[in-house]
Amino acid sequence: MTRILGLTGSIGMGKSTTAGFFHEAGIPVWDADAEVHRLYAPGGAAVMPLTRLCPAALKAGGVDRAVLKDWIAADPTALTQIESVVHPLVAAARQGFIDEHMRAKTPLILLDIPLLFESGADQLCDFTLTVSAPPEVQRARVLDRPGMTEAHFQTILAKQMPDKEKRARATHVIETHTPEQTRNEVLRLIAEMTES
Repeated sequence: MTRILGLTGSIGMGKSTTAGFFHEAGIPVWDADAEVHRLYAPGGAAVMPLTRLCPAALKAGGVDRAVLKDWIAADPTALTQIESVVHPLVAAARQGFIDEHMRAKTPLILLDIPLLFESGADQLCDFTLTVSAPPEVQRARVLDRPGMTEAHFQTILAKQMPDKEKRARATHVIETHTPEQTRNEVLRLIAEMTES
């Protein structure tokens, strides 16, 4: 039986690092953000339908996310139009990943989905994992990123479910204080989920 673990966490909480530890431990990981990048890249399934909606977004055979961002800022219907193209493609790719591992009887797979609870994708999962860190640690990590400003950080936070709510909804929580501690928690969780 394949168990599905959904991973989420607000910006700066260590989600990508945590997903990397699962991958290092041999757990297949499906990454929602990486899937969107594939869909927007040259030859990606979202390129033609998105550039029909916003012709200016076509750059070098792929979708220019900056142009889409400008369109979203200028047109209140843009985000809904983009999501109506992208969400079904992402969902189909995710289901293909799940089906492949169900057939292979992979013991545990990880779905790395930033908006796990907001999108309802937690309904696909046997377990959910929220990664978390104290607000001051989160803020320091995010503001350390190139080009990040306090205003942009606050905008991103406003769009995400509060950390407290994610923690309450998750079946498991890992506090990402240090990489070593996080890796150990990941290995303990994998052992717990694959032993039976």
